Amino acid sequence: MHNIKNAKPFLKWVGGKRQLLSQLDSMLPNELYNEEFNYFEPFVGGGAMLFFMLQKFSNIKKIVINDINKKLIDAYTIIKKDVDGLVIMLSNLQHDYDSLKTEESRKEFYLLQRNRFNKTKLDILETSSLLIFLNRTCFNGLYRENSKGEFNVPFGKYSNPTICNADVLYADSELLNKCEIEILNGNFDETVNYINNNCLNFFYFDPPYRPLSSTSSFNSFVKEEFNDDSQRELADFCRELSVKNNVLWMLSNSDCSAKNPEDTFFEELYEDFDIQRVYASRAVNANPSKRGKLTELLIRNYITPTIEPIAI
Repeated sequence: MHNIKNAKPFLKWVGGKRQLLSQLDSMLPNELYNEEFNYFEPFVGGGAMLFFMLQKFSNIKKIVINDINKKLIDAYTIIKKDVDGLVIMLSNLQHDYDSLKTEESRKEFYLLQRNRFNKTKLDILETSSLLIFLNRTCFNGLYRENSKGEFNVPFGKYSNPTICNADVLYADSELLNKCEIEILNGNFDETVNYINNNCLNFFYFDPPYRPLSSTSSFNSFVKEEFNDDSQRELADFCRELSVKNNVLWMLSNSDCSAKNPEDTFFEELYEDFDIQRVYASRAVNANPSKRGKLTELLIRNYITPTIEPIAI
């Protein structure tokens, strides 16, 4: 048995929800505290909300997670099924990386592994170990793909990165084996097939955010663009869920009207639902002066007491 309190995202992930968890927690449906339920994350990403929910609720009956990024989803599968093998591979990568004493030699090693990740046919254990290695040693912990679907983030120049965090990996694995789980790699709407009409189903959506400007946001997690048409498809899916019995959902996205009061894209798209604002800190921009606090939207098909944005 491993200490599940150590569970947290095994990757750095742009837009991750760790620093928003207390606010998301306060906006959860009251029904989750009273009965068994199935938990869905159609855009699981780094999994901050997933691991939070698994730690908080012992009454989750089934989990359904999905992401369009196959290598990310393969990593979840490996952590669930072969965490021992993953720890061994990452320990070897940690040893090889730490044995290199110059920045140039480490950069060369990084680029070699990045090329293997992109060009070599590997099994999912090797791919998952390289995914975590690259995430821990690349610039700013980004995951980004070019138009060819290749990971193209440059070297990160960290002096002492933690490549193998065995405590986190074992705790994550224990939580992923805590209850029945479906790990999917496809479009977000495929999760509808796993709804159980006989119990409560709760969806948390954390899609690639709509950019606040042409240069301010990052959402290139895969080569396929998640554009305004994709946002509209997601809103249609949320409306479809809302007419089903026993389905509640919460969705996060950027607060475009805070940047431009005339940009009421989400207010119009989700006009029939509850819209709240929370404060978030974002540190993706390469220019530190352009990082800082901003508001994000939380949209729900249910109501709990209104909260004021919490400055953090």
